[in-house]
Amino acid sequence: MAVRKHFFTSESVGEGHPDKVCDQISDAVLDKILKDDTHPQHARVACETYVTMGLLIVGGEVTTNSYVDIQKLGREVIEGIGYTHPKYGFDYHTCAIVNTINRQSPDIAQGVNTGGAGDQGIMFGYACKETKEYMPLPITLAHRLVKRMADVRRSSILKYLGPDCKSQVTVEYENGEAKRVDSVVIACQHTDDILDASGKHITAKARQEMIKVIADPILKGLADKDTKYYVNQTGKFLVGGPQSDTGMTGRKIVVDTYGGSIPHGGGAFSGKDPTKVDRSAAYMCRYIAKNMVAAGLADKFMVQLSYVIGYADPLSIYVDTYGSGELADEKLVKLIRQNFELTPKGIISSLGLLKPVYKKTACYGHFGRDEFSWEKMDKSEALKKQAAKL
Repeated sequence: MAVRKHFFTSESVGEGHPDKVCDQISDAVLDKILKDDTHPQHARVACETYVTMGLLIVGGEVTTNSYVDIQKLGREVIEGIGYTHPKYGFDYHTCAIVNTINRQSPDIAQGVNTGGAGDQGIMFGYACKETKEYMPLPITLAHRLVKRMADVRRSSILKYLGPDCKSQVTVEYENGEAKRVDSVVIACQHTDDILDASGKHITAKARQEMIKVIADPILKGLADKDTKYYVNQTGKFLVGGPQSDTGMTGRKIVVDTYGGSIPHGGGAFSGKDPTKVDRSAAYMCRYIAKNMVAAGLADKFMVQLSYVIGYADPLSIYVDTYGSGELADEKLVKLIRQNFELTPKGIISSLGLLKPVYKKTACYGHFGRDEFSWEKMDKSEALKKQAAKL
């Protein structure tokens, strides 16, 4: 049989990327409200953040009986990311912060408070056997690379790195199985310490240092002599963060999910409380898909749910196992209905979504990390037993 090859690419961005700065601040606001509101089940948050050179604007609609000091919280998040000195082009000490948050519309509340979905929309979830995280390999490696960049910067292993960074990984597949990493993109903000005599490029030594310290530990066993590396490909990356580009909450939805391996419903996650099914139902979809794969019912599993504002139950459930399913699709849908809570209240309760865990989700992907409740595989044994009877 002829070998079928294809290449697939995913990207990730680090916590200092302008869009991710905004995601983290929006989710920090949500966490603060869930922590301090005396009735968090009644709190409503739709918080969006915008950042540009020297300016942060926090807006949206909120209903809460607690108080959030946006100035203090915003500066704490920016400091934690690493924008602590003017040399990075953005500084938590001196940036201006504007609060334009308003109260949520009562028209939305009258449908949501009775248990209905907070908006219409479609949500997708996915799991596969490609990695131990049940995630596609390209996005998993891309996340690990930007996380490695942050760790190397914070530990001063490479003292010249700044907070802004990006990665991209192209994986070569043979007959549907990942075989090797074909190319790697590393973009790291840095100080001028590592520029060559021309001032236009980083030195060859610094380039090799980034590959050795950042990429090699992550790509061990997957990179080979033919793997191509693109490190700060324009030559240098001195100007980064909000100084170089505006940022907004919710602009990295593919980075947040599966790296483009499956469709995306279009809704962003960060800054939204769990009555917004854009977020909570996407988490439930991941929970469903991961348990289905862990139960041995498919090697790859995608599920789509759809909702309408003010109505509790999903309008539709769709599954796709890419030909790897052990049961017919309609039987898999039956198992989903029997084993998973699919109303907004049911999702919030079964996954414990009123806990203030959301800022942690705002970097390095919302999926594939065991610290989150939607990554549990506690339904897999029950699914396996029930499937045997169908």
